[in-house]
Amino acid sequence: MNAYPGPALVTLATALLLFACAAYVGRCRIQFGIQAPATSGHPQFEIAYRIQLNTLENTVAFLPVLWVFAIFLSSLWATGIGCVWLLGRVWYARAYACDPKTRGKGFLVSMLAFGALALGGAWGVLRGLLV
Repeated sequence: MNAYPGPALVTLATALLLFACAAYVGRCRIQFGIQAPATSGHPQFEIAYRIQLNTLENTVAFLPVLWVFAIFLSSLWATGIGCVWLLGRVWYARAYACDPKTRGKGFLVSMLAFGALALGGAWGVLRGLLV
């Protein structure tokens, strides 16, 4: 196993993305007067809240496949594909915030990157079991 720090950098960047999504929800709460624990109100707040939850849900699945791929196949490729996932999630979030109907392309990019990490990670694990 190599000690390339790329997957750790992608993990930290993902944590920053989650923080940015939470901050956006907080800003919308203040801007539109949505008092916690309410999760509905102004449409832009609801969009921000969905962006945060969707990103969190995807991160829970993304991080394990990132690290399995990095450990059992290639940390360099995991970093590259992980960056594609991150860019897709940022694209998704920005598009969703502007017009929810346009979020599809960013979602697709992130899901393709997730699929590549999941399939590659599974291949790496199976290959390791067979050796």
